[in-house]
Amino acid sequence: MLSYRHAFHAGNHADVLKHIVFVQILEHMRQKDKAFWVIDTHAGAGLYALDEGYATKLAEHVDGVSRLWSRNDLPPAVAEYLEAVRSINGDRLSAYPGSPWIAQHYLREQDRLRLFELHSSDARLLADNLRHMAQQTIVTQGDGFAGLKALLPPPPRRAVTLIDPSYELAEDYTRVVTALRDSLQRFATGTYAVWYPMLSKPESRRFPQKLKEIEVDNWLHVSLSVREPEAMGMFGSGMFVINPPWKLMETLRSVMPWLTGVLAQGEGASFVLEGESK
Repeated sequence: MLSYRHAFHAGNHADVLKHIVFVQILEHMRQKDKAFWVIDTHAGAGLYALDEGYATKLAEHVDGVSRLWSRNDLPPAVAEYLEAVRSINGDRLSAYPGSPWIAQHYLREQDRLRLFELHSSDARLLADNLRHMAQQTIVTQGDGFAGLKALLPPPPRRAVTLIDPSYELAEDYTRVVTALRDSLQRFATGTYAVWYPMLSKPESRRFPQKLKEIEVDNWLHVSLSVREPEAMGMFGSGMFVINPPWKLMETLRSVMPWLTGVLAQGEGASFVLEGESK
């Protein structure tokens, strides 16, 4: 949706969960010498200031990444994620990397980044923020759902696709499921990571089950509620990963109890971790 700007929410609890999972997927992709692609269908601006501009309006990072910044008891997977955040900060947390910036942090010379952003201002910011990666990166202003079709299968036959629309439009839930079904027909062995918000809306509550009904042999679902469900606002978020790294379940099993305790905003904080492998 053209009114949505992720800068308002940068570094919140949902970003923390999304990017911890994303980093583990990228680490797995790097274990083989063969090239891989990262495709981000809703890339945003790529980099966000936390001490000025949009992020100061809501300051959601205060209950997100800021809670992790000075801790000395980080689980290894959380420390790996925070390393990417620290790469653009000094001693003080003043900026937050979006998914494209985190992806480029892990790319090697042979890997490629393909980014879509519908909002014209954010698309320009994204291209500027990643200009040092111009030889490996293509930024397209446009609909990531539509653009994804032309990229699959990717030439190296190895890719991770991140799908995280704003879900401000109810149709986004349906479009995600449709895009996944189409993508799996084109490229069944790819890794697909879908982020979604936990809201009181019926389409949000039903969404995890809709994802589970997609016919795949291997999936993982993790969600984090930071407080009791409420009528208004996002009280948690989830990640649904198709063809996840084989160690991701084990990693999250050790991370999620710790993360739930650290990011809890009241009674009712909880997590779900489940999966299927045939």
